[in-house]
Amino acid sequence: MLTESVSGGPRTVSLHEAKVEAIARQLRQRKGTGPASFKKKSPPHSVPKRFDSRRRDEKVDLGDLDAILDIDPVGMTCTAEPAATFDAVVRATLPHGLVPFIVPEHKTITLGGAIAGCSIESMSFRQGGFHDTCLEYEVITAKGDVLRCSPKEEPLLFQMMHGSFGTLGILSKVRFKLTRAAPYVRVTNETHSTLESFQQAIWHHFQEPGADYLDGQIFSPTKHVLCVGHFVDRAPYVSRYEWLTAYCETIPRRSEDYLTTYDYLFRYNRGVTHARPQNLVARALFGKFIHSDSVLRTANRFTQLLPKKDPPVIVDVFIPFSRSADFMDWYHREMRHYPVWCVPFRRTRDYEWLTPQWWAGMNDPLFLDLAVYGMPQPPGRNVYKELEDELQRVNGTKTLISYNYYDEQTFWSIWNRETYQAVKQRTDPDNLFRDLYVKTCKAALGL
Repeated sequence: MLTESVSGGPRTVSLHEAKVEAIARQLRQRKGTGPASFKKKSPPHSVPKRFDSRRRDEKVDLGDLDAILDIDPVGMTCTAEPAATFDAVVRATLPHGLVPFIVPEHKTITLGGAIAGCSIESMSFRQGGFHDTCLEYEVITAKGDVLRCSPKEEPLLFQMMHGSFGTLGILSKVRFKLTRAAPYVRVTNETHSTLESFQQAIWHHFQEPGADYLDGQIFSPTKHVLCVGHFVDRAPYVSRYEWLTAYCETIPRRSEDYLTTYDYLFRYNRGVTHARPQNLVARALFGKFIHSDSVLRTANRFTQLLPKKDPPVIVDVFIPFSRSADFMDWYHREMRHYPVWCVPFRRTRDYEWLTPQWWAGMNDPLFLDLAVYGMPQPPGRNVYKELEDELQRVNGTKTLISYNYYDEQTFWSIWNRETYQAVKQRTDPDNLFRDLYVKTCKAALGL
């Protein structure tokens, strides 16, 4: 068993400092007035939008900030640069019997993207989001200053970096917790005919120790499948879903499955609720090459192919557990698009980036992240706006990676303008990176 940190040593540290200084110098010496946004080697995992004006921004290139700086097998932590992908991190930590607590479903999601964009996954019922497992950040301000923050040092900056979508500064280093992992995961798929039974099962696993992973899919008002994962040291077989069959397609028809831990963590890399292509011949020819990375790269390169209007609905909404039946009654009546991915999310703290009014009266210790992927929009309807309005009714919220139609007053009644501006004045007083509302609700739509 290893007893000391695995790191690149002084040379790795010096190289990281040189990268950070180069970015800071670029920001200090820049002559333009903005706006600016970031460029990485991996594609952005926000929903691609045809008229997104952020593509014309001055770019700050963060592609080289992709090194894994340190793995501490004893303290069970990893320190890495923000453009490191979760695929690279898992490949580096798994040989030590360790993985991040939260590993987003797509291989090319980066550490920085997971923090900025609110990433969750099937250990969220224990740990919350990836950001809830982070211990320390290094942040480059728009003025080129380098700050370090943690829950004890610069705590408001530390908390507000989550969900800021790159509008408060540039993450340049992240230290986060790891958990012990066995070589395999056994998945048991529990089928429930009612939402009530499905919720009872979720609550049971939330309250009782035992399960390591928990997520599910809602296939109809009368079919809900809860996928319960346990680490195991041995497996009678292992399934791999890299070609003709996608993992998501097996959920409604298999009661049990075994995967290597690596394959489990990225089981949805070809699609969370649907996989393309659907034609068997096309899948035989191209199935190995069509996955989250290839789809996003194509969409961001050929933006003229994206829809001009009525884009398909791709959105994650967070519903208080006690209001999920209200929301799903409405969803079954008004939306009727399936499957819906369901990820239980533990409330670890009252996040500073949401307003006190939003938190007022909130007693739920658990939320359900309900994800809708690829729902066609009927002509004449704005389903995104309908979802936003329904979230107001059930006191829910959403991530901002999708299309957003909030008016400014409604937006800031949910997201905490006071705490946001307190940090903004410190890290980006000239608004080089835009503010959160403008970036996610206006610039993203080309307004």
